[in-house]
Amino acid sequence: MKTEILPSLLAADFGRLSDEILRAEASGAEALHLDVMDAHFVPNLSFGPDVVALAAKVAPRFYRNVHLMMTRPDLYLEAFAKAGAQTIQIHVEADCDIHAELKRIRSMGLKNAIVINPETPADRLYPYLDEIDEALVMTVHPGYGGQKLIPACIRKVAEVRGMLEREGLTAIVEVDGGVNEKTAPLCRDAGATVLVAGSAVYKAADIPARINELRG
Repeated sequence: MKTEILPSLLAADFGRLSDEILRAEASGAEALHLDVMDAHFVPNLSFGPDVVALAAKVAPRFYRNVHLMMTRPDLYLEAFAKAGAQTIQIHVEADCDIHAELKRIRSMGLKNAIVINPETPADRLYPYLDEIDEALVMTVHPGYGGQKLIPACIRKVAEVRGMLEREGLTAIVEVDGGVNEKTAPLCRDAGATVLVAGSAVYKAADIPARINELRG
């Protein structure tokens, strides 16, 4: 199965966001990954629905994968759906009814995903596996770009893949954090088929070549 690469807009030049969105689209990447941070769930504040709407406006055919690093994502699902999110990802550690919100995302005609932090055991995802389109394993502590992948998290990627296969489920396994040309093969070998990459993509001299390198 072809590995999909999602450039993370968090690593882009925020002074020229429209151009950076178009640059990612032109690279041949499958989708744009938008990290939304609330300065509570994680110690950083990024952007809100307006940036998702900008992506939908300047690159309407470039798929928008929105990761809500928020304590209460349930309060903002409609806003991000209206802005143009096509997949909405929420954390298993969030302070809301995860089952209900995963269902609500799908009820709006979007794909959903559950996200797990590095310190959270993989089995926390088990109750949700038959309700999701994607499982995203964070391989860094969320909040800031440019971090190094935590090697122990690779085992968790394999654990999530194994749980899905044992249950006969087809949800996508995605990795976000410290993905580069050296760590991408580890993620792929562990069972991830979608890789989010920020600095490795946006700081590359040749972005299309880097996308192909990450795919393997």
